[in-house]
Order: sequence, then structure tokens, then C-alpha cells
Amino acid sequence: MTELRGRTLACRKCAHLAASRQTVVFGVGDPRARLMFVGEAPGADEDRQGEPFVGRAGQLLTRVIQAMGFTRETVYIANILKCRPDTPDQASGNRKPTGVEMQTCLPYLLEQIDLIQPRVIVALGGTAVEGLLGKTAGITRVRGTWLAFRDIPLMPTFHPSFLLRPENAGKKRLVWEDMLQVLERLGEPISDKQRNYFLRS
Repeated sequence: MTELRGRTLACRKCAHLAASRQTVVFGVGDPRARLMFVGEAPGADEDRQGEPFVGRAGQLLTRVIQAMGFTRETVYIANILKCRPDTPDQASGNRKPTGVEMQTCLPYLLEQIDLIQPRVIVALGGTAVEGLLGKTAGITRVRGTWLAFRDIPLMPTFHPSFLLRPENAGKKRLVWEDMLQVLERLGEPISDKQRNYFLRS
């Protein structure tokens, strides 16, 4: 993993991304983790800090991971893209990675997955599903349904940033139901408190 990290940090295959990035966001967590989360690409906060999911969406993901009984140190978190997509026509914000960018960067993630050999992968959002499986089906249609990636069970769910929008706050329960399926697949005990998260009384 150290050797792979070194190669990834030195990558300049996407010259436009290498020129605009502050850091390469490799991944974080336990290299022997049973559970791996895969997002789409770093945002501005991640680009500054060099760690995936550290902004508002990352804070929500961290709370989900903790509610599952894990920590960021006991799972592994990575993205399809290791560099923040450049936004030359706008001062802030993010854009979706292009297909070419995802295909160029994907080998690094595939090596991470091969080294970690997680028992379950959670794909956070439709772009992560597209990057891994090449499918462009909407996340609303595939979330909560077990798929497979390299014979590893794959659970697609909404990206945490989707849940931060006020109109989508009620969908947190759907994501939690997906995580309950993940816990069951991992053979983890589930308490009554966990089963009842986000249920209205």
C-alpha cells in the first residue's frame, strides 16, 4: 500500500487535474478493513487536507460509520478519482468527473481494493457506481440492492452530500436501511436502537 500510495501521489496522467490540485487524495483507514466506502472525487476541503470525506458530507459519513459501530480508522474510505476535478469556469463548487478521468484513475482504486480485499464495498452515489461498474443507472433505482464488484458484495446508496440538501433530509432512513443490510452481510450484531434510527415515532 505504501508503494501504491507513492505512485499515486506522483501521478500526472491527467495534466489538467495535476496542475489545479493542491494534493492527491489517496485514501484513509485500515488497509485490512472488512468494509470499504467509495465516493466519486475529492472536493475543496479534501483537496486542501489530502483526506477523503472531511467536509460537511464527510462529517455525515463519519456519523453513519460510527452509528454502525465502526470508526474511520477501522474501515477504508477512498474515491474513484484521487484529484479534485478542476472547475476553471467557476470560483468554487464541484463537478462530476468525466468518463475519461474516471477510467484513467480507476487502476489506482482497483489496486487498493485488491490489497484490502474488503468483504463489502459501499458505493456512495451514482458516480461511484458508474465508475466501478460502468453503469449509468440512476442511484434512486439501484440503491439498497446488492450488486457485485470483482465478486465482492457492493451496496449502492445515496452520497452524503445528497442528504445534506433540506429536501432530502427524510431520505436518511433509506441510507440507514442500506447500512443495516451491510451490517447483516458482515455478520455484525444490530441493536434495537440501531434498527430504529430515523424511524418516526
